[in-house]
Amino acid sequence: MSDRILTTHVGSLPRPNDMLALLDARDRGELLDDAAFAETAARAVADVVARQAALGIDILSDGEMAKTSYATYLTDRLSGFGGRAEKGPAARDLLDYLAYAKRLVEAGGTEKTLAGAACNAPLALKDPQPLKRDITNFAAARTPHPRADGFLSACSPGVVTIFLQNQYYPSHEAYLDALVPLLKDEYETIAASGVVLQIDCPDLGMGRHLVHADKSTEDFCKVAARHIEALNAATADIAPERMRLHICWGNYEGPHHHDIPLSDIIDLVYAARPAGISIEGANPRHEHEWEIFADKPLPDGKVIVPGVIDSTTNYIEHPRLVAQRIERFASLVGRERVIASTDCGFATFAHHPSVDPEIAWAKLGALVEGASLATEALWK
Repeated sequence: MSDRILTTHVGSLPRPNDMLALLDARDRGELLDDAAFAETAARAVADVVARQAALGIDILSDGEMAKTSYATYLTDRLSGFGGRAEKGPAARDLLDYLAYAKRLVEAGGTEKTLAGAACNAPLALKDPQPLKRDITNFAAARTPHPRADGFLSACSPGVVTIFLQNQYYPSHEAYLDALVPLLKDEYETIAASGVVLQIDCPDLGMGRHLVHADKSTEDFCKVAARHIEALNAATADIAPERMRLHICWGNYEGPHHHDIPLSDIIDLVYAARPAGISIEGANPRHEHEWEIFADKPLPDGKVIVPGVIDSTTNYIEHPRLVAQRIERFASLVGRERVIASTDCGFATFAHHPSVDPEIAWAKLGALVEGASLATEALWK
């Protein structure tokens, strides 16, 4: 049992320029020096872990240094993604405000297109080395900081179906079924390394207005339930307390007025095996949803990992506001069942961070300071 509010974040952190250049070259198929990539990645992970530890983050990550994005990284690890998506999904909220959507894209606030690789052949493991490298680099980086716990993130089966379009399997369900054993191996490898496994599941939130906007809420929830079924199958042999899942509605500064309410999916989320539930709790569209835990109590064995720092704005939150947000959740679920976090990552797509890198680190500092204030109030 903890005697204070612990802190963490969602995973992706700003990459240094030399790492960005190598990620660019790899994505273009022009990476000529694998050794240089490996060396740069190891150094970037060591630096980002040290910086988190210096701030006082309790549960830290590798910052996803060697990934261009949290979902499409699978194209480097699995074969079968040789196709090109016919059309990228369009966020329903941005379609209502096209002039703003254009401005957002031009400013780099979101990807110019989400149309990318597609599954056009049977999926199979292509290269186990990237995952091994991530685990090795993170373990080495954490050695000087033994007091800090760690987590590594991995994409959910459902979110893969959003970003890597199916052009091969006969149905959505068949595509999910093909992903399960391959992701199961990745999940178990991460969990066996001794860190917490975070499964990124924006398909449960963002998926509603991005690719399933034409469905009723009832029909979308059927899709989400199938995604959770696949997730549970892939994590069947991992203890729930060694996992957390992250839900978000898209890490971009947009209207978000078509976001599905958390209340509509919370029962489904509770059915997922991971004990930790990471949700957005700081941005203006979802900050009010802390109230849901009064009507839908957190099940035994679960903990909440709410975002108390917005990951799309360059405002640096006042630590007292951070503490207030933490205290709201604690008032409903109990102080020992709250881990303070960010709404989402600070570099979901490596090249298009919404928040200036140095401001992102300042915001993480506010997170730590706010958690300290909340601890003082909750354990006084």
